[in-house]
Order: sequence, then C-alpha cells, then structure tokens
Amino acid sequence: MITDVSLKADPVFLDDEEEREECVMNELGIIYHGAYDDVSERAWNYGQFEFGVLDACLFILDKADMPLSNRGDVIKVTRVASAMMNSRDDDGVLVGNWSGDYTYGVPPTSWTGSVQILLDYASTKGTPVCYSQCWVYAAVFNSFLRCLGIPSRVVTNFFSAHDNDGNLKMDIILDENGKLDRNRTKDSIWNYHCWNECYMARPDLPSGFGGWQVVDATPQETSDGMFRCGPASVAAIKHGQICYPFDAPFVFAEVNSDVVFYRRHKDGTLDPVKVNTSHVGRMVLTKAVLHDGRRDITYQYKFPEGTPEERRVLEKAEEFGCQREKSSLPKGDVDVEILNLDVRVGDSFNVTLQFTNHSDQRRSADVYITGTVVYYTGVPSGEVVFKTPRVKLEPLQSKEEKVSVRGEDYMHKLVEQGNIHFIATGKIKETGQIITAMKVITMHNPKLIVKVTGSPRVSEEMYVSVEFTNPFKFSLEKVDLRMEGPGIMALKKKEYSLISPGKSITWTETFSPHRAGSTKLMASLDCAALRQVYGETELTIQP
Repeated sequence: MITDVSLKADPVFLDDEEEREECVMNELGIIYHGAYDDVSERAWNYGQFEFGVLDACLFILDKADMPLSNRGDVIKVTRVASAMMNSRDDDGVLVGNWSGDYTYGVPPTSWTGSVQILLDYASTKGTPVCYSQCWVYAAVFNSFLRCLGIPSRVVTNFFSAHDNDGNLKMDIILDENGKLDRNRTKDSIWNYHCWNECYMARPDLPSGFGGWQVVDATPQETSDGMFRCGPASVAAIKHGQICYPFDAPFVFAEVNSDVVFYRRHKDGTLDPVKVNTSHVGRMVLTKAVLHDGRRDITYQYKFPEGTPEERRVLEKAEEFGCQREKSSLPKGDVDVEILNLDVRVGDSFNVTLQFTNHSDQRRSADVYITGTVVYYTGVPSGEVVFKTPRVKLEPLQSKEEKVSVRGEDYMHKLVEQGNIHFIATGKIKETGQIITAMKVITMHNPKLIVKVTGSPRVSEEMYVSVEFTNPFKFSLEKVDLRMEGPGIMALKKKEYSLISPGKSITWTETFSPHRAGSTKLMASLDCAALRQVYGETELTIQP
C-alpha cells in the first residue's frame, strides 16, 4: 500500500495527476521549432514503454560506470545522463552534426522517435548513433527520464543566446556607416534551442528552488569537465539566484542576454549604439497537458520585460558575476520594423520594411538590408539579398520599403530547416542615430498526407498510406521515408531513388495494433535537397 508519506518522500513525486499523466506516462510528444512569431511543430514518439527501452536506459548508466549506490539520487542520475546523451568525451548515445553532410548516418531531421536510437545504442554495446541536433538530444533524453519515472518535458527557447560565457551580451558589430560587419560578429543567437525540464526535489538548495529543473544534453560547454548542463533550478533562474548548482549562469544567459550593436571606428574602438533587451529568450514553449496545444512558460523563466522585478533580477545576477551593457543610449526618433510574412519554400516574395519618423523634422538614411540563409543555430550559409536603399522621411511620416527575393536566388543556397535571416541597419543622416531591425523568415515545407484504413482494434490488420507530391521544378534524389506509431507500429523505412518534378508517390504498409488507446502514426520524408517534411494522423484503438 502506497501512503501519502511515502509519496512525499519520493524526490520526483509530482503532486498533480494530469501533469504526471503527461510528463511520465505519455509516449507522444510535440517539439516546437521555427521562429517565435512563426512556430512550427513536429510529433515525436518517446516510446518509453516499448520493449527493450528500459534495458537500454539502464545500459546507459552502466556505460557511464555509475555506481549502483548513486542511482537512487535523481540529481546524480540526471547529471550523468545529461553527459551520456551526447558522444563528446564519453562515447554517449548520440553524435552531434550541424554540418549539413549526413552521409554516414541518419539526418537529424529524419528521426520520428527515440526507440530505434536507444535500441541501436544498446544492441551495439555503446556505439554512438549518428546524427543528432538539439531537439533529438532533448527528445531522447526525455524518453530516458520518463522511462525511469522522472517527470520530464521538452522545452523550446526561441532566440537562444549561445557561447557568450554568461556575460549577458550578444555583440553585433557595425562599421562607421551602420553596415553589418560579419567578419567581426562572432556571437550566435540560435533561432530556437531545445532542452529538457525534469521535476525533482532539491534538498541541496534553499527552500523554493525544487520543482522543474533545466537539464540539457546538447554539447555546448563543459560542466565539471564533461559536456553536460544541469540540473539548474528554473525558479532560481527566474530570480537571478545563479550561484546555485548546476550551470545556472549559462541557462540564465540563454534567456536573458541583450543584443548589443556596436559601431566600430577606424582605430578599432567600439561604441555601443543600440541595445535590444527583448530579442533573446523571446518565448519558451512546451506541450500542453494531455492535449496537442502549446503552453507558453516564458513567465516561469523571467519576469515581464521592463518591470521592476526584472530589473532586480538582472541586478542580482550581476552580483554573481554576469556582465551587462550599462551604457545609457538616447532613444532615437526613427524606427524600422520588418513585417511578418508567410512563405512556402521555393516561392518568390517581398520583404517589407516599415520606417517611422516620430520627429517633426525631415529624416533620411542610407539603409543596408542583408538577407542571409542561416542554419537554425544562426550560423550563416550564404547571402541571398543585399540592398542599400536611401530612405527619405517627411515629418511624422511612416513609409514602407519593399525588397524582392526570388526563389531561384535562394533555393540552391537553402540549408535544412530553411531560414533566411534579414538584418536592416543604417544611420540617420541628420542625427547620427543607428537604426536596426532583425527578422527570421521561415520557409514552410510541403507536408506528408498520412491516411489509415481498416478496423481500429487490437490485433486487427490495418493499412496506412503516406502520400507526397514533389512541388518543385527539380527532382528529389535518394528520398528517405520513415513512419512509426507507439503501441501500433515499430519503425518502418523506405527509400525512393528519384521523385521527379510534379510526380506523386504513395507508400502503403500494414500493421496490427497491439495496445488500445489514443495514439498517432507519424511519418517523415528526408533528402539532401529537402529536409524536415512531416505528416501524422491520430487514431483511437479499441480493445
């Protein structure tokens, strides 16, 4: 018999039945990506109850040489597992690859679930599986945590600051005329970054800092000599108490850094000319409880921008060594904004910049507009647009400037998770004010159509078909298709050597559900010219 006392003594007990159902028992996940104002999502099969997964998770702890006496300590377990999910320095589960070349493994965008990854790692006695990026690390780590009964969820931070050593500044360097200097701009802001939260008591911290903790398996910085991160208390991060273990300053910087634009003079000195305090950590999302909606949990990480509470938190973080840009910069009287738009991959489109003169005098500026294809990590791949319009504004006037982008100019440069990062910068001639705007335009991929036929009952034979039409003017070669569904179908794969322009394919498989309940069949399509194409369908299996 389980008593209330024994439950409360459990360091991972989550006292909310629906949250437990979602964060321990649910095998189906949704992982958010894209941009904060254009959110995309992909389904994921955590598969923590599939045959062989528990053995694989225990093997991971064995591979780490973790003593049995430490395995009842959830802090130590999550810390060891954070290091073991990546292959850096310990031959852990997954090999990271952000190069775009996945010749010797599975592209990160191909995976639809964790089961095959964990089973392959265990069956090869610890040969790292190729390849992973942040959401794959987070998804497989989530499977591990839920399999061991540790409540956990995958979290996405939009505009995540990286590699800035906790100084709370992402530096963008401009020349004297306000033009972006890419060679000297080294800091990176990821369009999004996925990590995990797990729920636990923290008896090693002051009261109030238990509960949700950040753990991150994506190898970015070492912690106690190994590539890992956490557990870091979310409550401590929100309140700037970043002196507590583990790795709180790094996570704090990921959601709180300022973007600082510097003007570089000919003698090499730098002057701050604009500070954007709200770009980084713009939104933090996780899946809603027991339905497919999204849950905005930004407020759990930070107080609203500009509030007295937020200022106190930043001051507290500074006491513990975080450095911020302190310059007090005058507010200019001209603003520029890049407007939202919805673009399908391959389309030509116009980017609209809106300039507003708030003063009662004329203003003019030479503006530099750069559009660069970027990986989701913010690393540039190739420039597709460079325009230098001269903008003249009458007093109190708003004016739009359009920049055309042709599909043929960017398609051959587009990388996976196709994004074009636009930066507009310039200097107001009359005042010397620097104006800046940034926008990530996400290219939307075509989708797979997944259809199921047959009687949805345990052990009854059913059919699933995946349909896709190539919408492009070029052929897709070596196309890899995958599908799976928890409780109903193990991973199945098929390759098409060529899909010609305008041609359609239909792939049909049979399956027999072995478990009743609500579930999904999810599919992915992947090839060198087109990544991150997904489809899914929901179904309820009767006993």
